[in-house]
Amino acid sequence: MREAAQGTGPRTAVVVGAGIVGLSTAWFLQEHGVRVMVVDRDGVAAGASWGNAGWLSPGLAIPLNEPAVLRTGLASLLRRDAPLHVPRTADPALWSFLLRFAAHCTWPAWRRVVHANLALNGDCLEAFDALTRGGVAAGTVEAPITAVFDSAGHAGTLLAELRRFTAAGAEAAHTVLTGSELRDRLPQLSARAGAGVHLAGQRYLDPGRFVKALADSVRHRGGTIRTGFDVRSLRAHRYAVTLVSRENVGVSANVAVLATGAWISSLGRDLGVRVPVRAGRGYSFTVPTSTPLRHPVYLPGVRVAVTPYQDGMRVAGTMEFRGPDDPLDERRVRAIVRSAAPYFDDARWDDRADVWVGPRPVSGDGLPLIGATAQPGVFVAGGHGMWGFTQGPVTGKLLAERIVTGKQTEALRPFDPLRK
Repeated sequence: MREAAQGTGPRTAVVVGAGIVGLSTAWFLQEHGVRVMVVDRDGVAAGASWGNAGWLSPGLAIPLNEPAVLRTGLASLLRRDAPLHVPRTADPALWSFLLRFAAHCTWPAWRRVVHANLALNGDCLEAFDALTRGGVAAGTVEAPITAVFDSAGHAGTLLAELRRFTAAGAEAAHTVLTGSELRDRLPQLSARAGAGVHLAGQRYLDPGRFVKALADSVRHRGGTIRTGFDVRSLRAHRYAVTLVSRENVGVSANVAVLATGAWISSLGRDLGVRVPVRAGRGYSFTVPTSTPLRHPVYLPGVRVAVTPYQDGMRVAGTMEFRGPDDPLDERRVRAIVRSAAPYFDDARWDDRADVWVGPRPVSGDGLPLIGATAQPGVFVAGGHGMWGFTQGPVTGKLLAERIVTGKQTEALRPFDPLRK
């Protein structure tokens, strides 16, 4: 950790949000000698950072806003168990968000998201390595991700997506596998697995363990993490920002970073942040297996991710646009089981545990929000959709450099929180 340069940059920072994005930002600010406090209304990894699939998968960070999602979204209005679910609701803010998102479901907009994300995806794994080299006591596992399909014909959709993705400049080295090749590599798969696509150069981890280790490292390096602090408002001063909790308790620092995931818009609206962020909720649970899964499995047809986890596998899926604090819907869990179980012979689905729902922060134009707000000294980091864990540390690294140097880099320009 370097000492802050005399007379340059902020000396103190308060980060709101103890997930992967907020803690990574805090850690990299410490690298610049900034003293940090992290506050969270609940606790470390209490939001989308705990129960996600744990994939570090730049080769699959394909933008959500492709034109086909419009057809999927319309169908989801009629199917409660669809992988993408939009509830029938009179919530005008949700429909305004969905209409904005739909307007960005075009190929030109999709390509803009791919190009913008190149800087994040290109350096995302190195940012994790920087954390582990710097003392975060939880590693990552290098492993391929294998997408599984009923037949070679069904694999065509993903292969077309990967061709468009790589044509736009992304890296996604992949090979096609037959059904027998699949089952030789992954004996847990059933005869339903008729073809596969093997993506090299990816990684995975235990997300909850990693985020807690990251929090421990922030504390060890002199930072403070304060839970039970629900931010209600911000007050700006000449050289500082004060955050006030719902209990009317204040904390102050030279700069503040809002990394509150699906709740960013609640404070961001008053700071000039016009791109809305909504909760695209994902579900997960763990199931025991007789033999360990060798590496992650993706079921694109049903939008389910499966990861080796402890003594079994973590199963994650769905995109549900409901309130971030709404209760878990057991019907969504059963839908994941029904869709994923036919592909596995070696899983005890009735013994599932750790059932979880978490609010992925999805932005209205498919791009995250990373940078300065209209309020001097206040910054935002979030809205990464399904790729918040993959892109969290590199986001923290780039934003910390932006905060300390005061310079806007080309890498962050597309993610300007004040864009229209």
